[in-house]
Amino acid sequence: MPSSPLCLSLCGVALQNPVIAASGTFGFGHEYAEILDVSRLGGISGKGLTLHGSAGNKGVRVYETPAGMLNSIGMENPGVQHFVDREAAFMRALGPAVIANLGGHCEEDYLEGTRLLNGADIDILELNISCPNVKAGGMALGMLPDTAADITRKVKAVSRHPVMVKLSPNASELVRVARACQEAGADALSLVNTILGMAIDVKEKCAVFDNIYAGLSGPAILPIALRMVHQVAHAVSIPVVGLGGIASAEDALKFMMAGARAVQIGTMSFANPSAMLEVIDGLAGYCASEGLSNLQEIVGII
Repeated sequence: MPSSPLCLSLCGVALQNPVIAASGTFGFGHEYAEILDVSRLGGISGKGLTLHGSAGNKGVRVYETPAGMLNSIGMENPGVQHFVDREAAFMRALGPAVIANLGGHCEEDYLEGTRLLNGADIDILELNISCPNVKAGGMALGMLPDTAADITRKVKAVSRHPVMVKLSPNASELVRVARACQEAGADALSLVNTILGMAIDVKEKCAVFDNIYAGLSGPAILPIALRMVHQVAHAVSIPVVGLGGIASAEDALKFMMAGARAVQIGTMSFANPSAMLEVIDGLAGYCASEGLSNLQEIVGII
């Protein structure tokens, strides 16, 4: 019997609640630990890592939109070895489950990054297959079922940690990609990543971002993300973690009713750093008001 109605198991890892800080919005926890009791979170997905690190994109990186934001950060990060040497232990000491998010631009980067992470004290490897792949003509590995399955299978063969594959909402056949990742051995799926968008400066008569397109996140994408989570969760048998515009406990409940076992919250933490803690409190209140012994009872009821 769980000690709390919010407890759950994800990929064999015990979480005290289903609220996880989303990758790319929480760093490795340093800044938020100064203003929040981050030990209350269910998990933290750290800043997206690449094998050799990256300085990120030039030009404008963040642009506010109605009910959301566009970002073109470009995977700025210190590299996998830096994480292993200097960040993993810090994240472990914070208390929540530790999730390392790994991206790459080619198969070799993913596999070597995975090998290095084998030496880190983490709980779950979140495989970000939305990065443009240089050997595939710049196309993200997660766009097609075959390429998504191939990298998932190879990473699973190397990783000593459970692998949760983070899916791109820009894939034209998302459900097929999800099923392919499951068949390739993925232990869980997380979705959605940002949705491709664009901003134009009409005064300057040019695109706001140097890369023209950028990733849209925030409450504006919630209905789309919710639909995709529902479709994927009902098409696979492995756990699904839902994300995309969650701003409240009610939003989190929607994703769980659609089939997500846990949720990640990102963009809202910029506007309200206490958002995740408020969601946790709201979920506990919901369990009390509904007489639920465990919140997982509502997962996939729709």
